[in-house]
Parts: sequence; structure tokens; C-alpha cells
Amino acid sequence: MEESRLFKKWKQSFEELKSIRVVAFCGMLLALSIVLGLIATIRIGNYIRIGFSSLPNRVADDLFGPFVGMILGAARDVISWFISPTGDFFPGFTLTAMLSSVIFGSIVYRRKLTVMRVLVAQALCKLFCNVILNSIWLKLLYGQAILAMLPGRIISNLVMLPIDTALCYLIMRAMRPAAVRIFGWEKH
Repeated sequence: MEESRLFKKWKQSFEELKSIRVVAFCGMLLALSIVLGLIATIRIGNYIRIGFSSLPNRVADDLFGPFVGMILGAARDVISWFISPTGDFFPGFTLTAMLSSVIFGSIVYRRKLTVMRVLVAQALCKLFCNVILNSIWLKLLYGQAILAMLPGRIISNLVMLPIDTALCYLIMRAMRPAAVRIFGWEKH
């Protein structure tokens, strides 16, 4: 039963790409995400970044689902690196961006919007993608000791968790009614 619901969610998300309005809106979200990554990111050393470039992607995850969010996450990672390369390009970070959207979109897409749901989605993304996977990628790339970089990465993600949760919730709460009007959806 659970598999059929997950498959249905992915199919619905895939179907979203049939709309030119959705594709155009995702293009605008992608551009906004890249700009936020360039101007609204604080770098602390080589391994810690605090920023808001994922917020537009989270809007796409919410409105259009995990499949669309996954594509947007991959595009954001690759295009951002080409515009402003920081370090070596590594596909693991692209995979992390994709998985983050899969996790977030699977939890919030076409579901009742609650602070707790957004908090759980954010926490899972931060723990699994930001802390665990990205630390592994940094270890593979630069040979840094994972245990040495983990405390800073954990603290930065803990600090950003309530901020990102509040911002995502408020933005998604504002965007859902607008999306109903723009895209002609029934409320979900």
C-alpha cells in the first residue's frame, strides 16, 4: 500500500513537468536559488557554508514534488559550480542536492502543511545529506578527517534548522495559495 502511494506521488511529480507554467516557474526558482547562493551565503573555512540557496528548491519540492525538485537540485548544483566554482566539481554534491529534494519533496508534496512536517523534512535533509553525505564527499575529495570537521558541520546545521524550518514554512504557506491561482490546482 505504501509503495503505491509513493509511486503515485512520483508519477504526479513527473506529470508536473508537462506544464509550461511549471517549467517556467521552476526556471525562475532556479535563477533565484543561484543568486541566493552567490550573495546570501556565508563561508566559514573550507567546509562550512551557511546560506539560503536551498529555499527556492524547497518551494519546488513542496509545489511540484520530489521528481521536479530532484531535477532542480541537480541543475542548481551544476550551474552554480560553473558560475562560481569553489573547489573541485564532484558529482557527490550533485547527488546530495538531488537526494535532499527527494527527501523533502516526499515528506511535504501534496500533504497538509505543518511546522512539524517541515521540521522533520529539514532535519532529515540536514542530518543525512548535509552532515553525513557531504562530510563523506569532503573526506573523499580533500582527505580531511571526518571527526575533525563534524562538530562545525553539526553546529552550523543545528543553528540553521529552526531558521530554515521557519522560513520554509512561511514561504510555503504563502506560495501554496498563489500556486492554486497560478496553476489552477485544487487545494492540497
